[in-house]
Order: sequence, then C-alpha cells, then structure tokens
Amino acid sequence: ARAAVAETDSAFVCATLDWWPPEKCDYGTCAWGRAGLLNLDLSSKILQNAVKAFSPLRLRLGGSLQDLVVYGTGDTGAPCSPFTKNTSAMFGFTQGCLPMHRWDELNAFFQKSGAQIVFGLNALNGRVPMPDGSMGGPWDYTNAASFIHYTVSKGYDIYGWELGNELSGSGVGTRVGADQYAADVINLNQVVDKAYQGSKPLVIAPGGFFDAGWFTELVAKTKPNQMDVITHHIYNLGPGVDTHLVEKILNPSYLDNMVSTFSNLQGILKSAGTSTTAWVGEAGGAYNSGHHLVTDAFVFSFWYLDQLGMSAKYDTKSYCRQTLVGGNYGLLNTTTFEPNPDYYSALLWHRLMGTKVLSTTFNGTNKIRAYTHCAKDSVTSTGDPRPPSILATGTVLTN
Repeated sequence: ARAAVAETDSAFVCATLDWWPPEKCDYGTCAWGRAGLLNLDLSSKILQNAVKAFSPLRLRLGGSLQDLVVYGTGDTGAPCSPFTKNTSAMFGFTQGCLPMHRWDELNAFFQKSGAQIVFGLNALNGRVPMPDGSMGGPWDYTNAASFIHYTVSKGYDIYGWELGNELSGSGVGTRVGADQYAADVINLNQVVDKAYQGSKPLVIAPGGFFDAGWFTELVAKTKPNQMDVITHHIYNLGPGVDTHLVEKILNPSYLDNMVSTFSNLQGILKSAGTSTTAWVGEAGGAYNSGHHLVTDAFVFSFWYLDQLGMSAKYDTKSYCRQTLVGGNYGLLNTTTFEPNPDYYSALLWHRLMGTKVLSTTFNGTNKIRAYTHCAKDSVTSTGDPRPPSILATGTVLTN
C-alpha cells in the first residue's frame, strides 16, 4: 500500500505581498518600484490574471515594515500618513498607515482575482524597550481589533490573521520573548473569537526564523488549540549581494541544510500534542530583496521546486514565496507584472501535485532530487486512480 507520509493544504502554493515603498534600496539598487501594498497597481489585467490562474492563490500580506503599520480606522486620532524614509529608524522608515479606502481597494482586487488572504498584524504596538535589547510588555491590540472589526463589518473574507514579523528567537530588527508572545497570541485568538460569529479565520504566529527553544515554548504555551498555524521564514542562501548564489542553488548538500529545520519543527509539533500545523510564511531564498538575474531567473527554480518538495515531505501545509511581485525574487516582473520562470514552476506545482505526499527515494546521483505526490485529480473520468505526479527538479512528469 502506498500510504501518504505527509499531507499539504490544497492551497499549498502561496506568495507574499510586502509593504516596502519605492525608496527601499539594497546595495545601491532600488528593486521595489510600485510593488508595495500601498501603491501596487491593482487595475492591471496581467496581475489579476496571474493570481486568478491559481483560483485560489494564497497571499500573505506582510514583511519587515508590518510591525510599523497602523490601521486608519479612526481609533488612533492621528492622521493616516504613509511611510517616510528615515535612516535612523529600525528598517530605514518611520511608521506608516494603511488607509481604509486602500484596504477596500485591495479587498476588491482579492475578491476579483480569487486570492485567499493571510494578513500580518503589527505586533510591536504598545511595547517598551527592555534592558536586554528586546521589546517587552504586552501587545496593545486596540488598533488591530478595530481593524479586524472594520474588516468583518465590510464582509471581507480573511483566511488567517498572523501576529508579527521576524520577532522570534534573536529577531531581526528587534525581538520579543516566547512567553510574552504566547500571551499575545492568546489575546489575538480572543479578539478573533469576539469579532467573528460562526467560522473564523486561522490564528497564525510568529512569522519569524526558526529557533528550536523559542518555538517549543510558544507551542507549549498555546496548545492544544490557541494557535492554528506556526510560521517560519527561509532565507538560507544568505544576502542577495552574495556572488556565489548560483553555486549554492545547484549544490545538493547545501540545499540539504534545510532538512534539519523542517524535521525539527515537525518533531516539536508531533511531540507537543497540539493541533497547530506548520507553514513557511515567507521565503525569498536570498535576503535583502534577492539578486537580479538569479532569484528572478530560471536557475532559481532548482532552489524553489526543491523547497516545495522538501517542505511538503515534512508536513508543511503551505509555502509562501517572497514575493508575488516586488524585489528581485518576485514570481512576476516588478514593473510589467509579466511572469518570471518561477511563476510557471509554482503554477505547474499547483496544477499537478496533489495534497498527499508519498515516500520517494532516488539512487544514482544526488543531483537529481525526486518528490512524489498523489496527482491533483486523483481519479480520472473513467473512475481509475491516476498515477502519482513525480517532481524531479527541472522536470515535472505526470500522466
């Protein structure tokens, strides 16, 4: 019998949209243009069709500036101003505000294009700097709650609310302790409970880098069911400016370095006795916006498809690629929205690979990596089960 070794969500392929303004630059290159959530051209037919091709494409809205976003619901009493460049601020920008008219436009686009939305909330609101350099004190969820209530009152369909971006472990920019984070997740769960009658969105955290001790504590303190999904980020190739990216992408033993993260997290969840499942919430491979002609080129599919196959094998339910559009690692071109090679890899995966993951071994060369899932439509029109889809990096075969 071919028993499945793991199972993914049917919307396994996910992509991100980020907050970066056009002024965001890395190594002297400004690769974001008007791809940020506040200025993306939502009227583009190419963009709409690119999302619609998946029906649904899961989209995670978030990124570095997420914990500096306030929501213009009128509860703060302050004017709703955009991000402004400030070199001494944490990520080079001051606090920015999401106006509700823009949130309305985004939701009209999501509805029209059939996207499934996960929204990353600002988890730094109300915290105070601690002597050890972390941020302490409870999360002030008033503005987030007001935003969630606005979203519910408009009937916007949100698949999940995620708390914070890269505040786990040693953090990026800053960090929050796991004990405090667990209390905040429980508060978010209560806010979501209050706002929704009937079926409610998933509660997701922490959207940060995997740290075994920190993640173990978060899971232990939110189990069995206060947190639906635990999310971690992957930038295992190093900085976008690295000149050896291509060698790393094509090096099997380098790619295998991620196995320990996937298997450790799977182990933590299994032994905890929790209903929490794991997603990769953001993965651009190379951080600081990636590298033009590498992370937006054909060669990058050797990393990306391998990541999809490997993560699925360790029971990852969803894998969110940084980005749908923006930076040098978008599935779509930042200015024209035309598909980059990885867009087709994502679409092929979505169309061919079903949710049930089968055990696969390939002997001969470690340069060919094979992953097998039951096919997407596992029964043909004649009622016969279809053979599984096999993904070997560089080739996708299905009958």
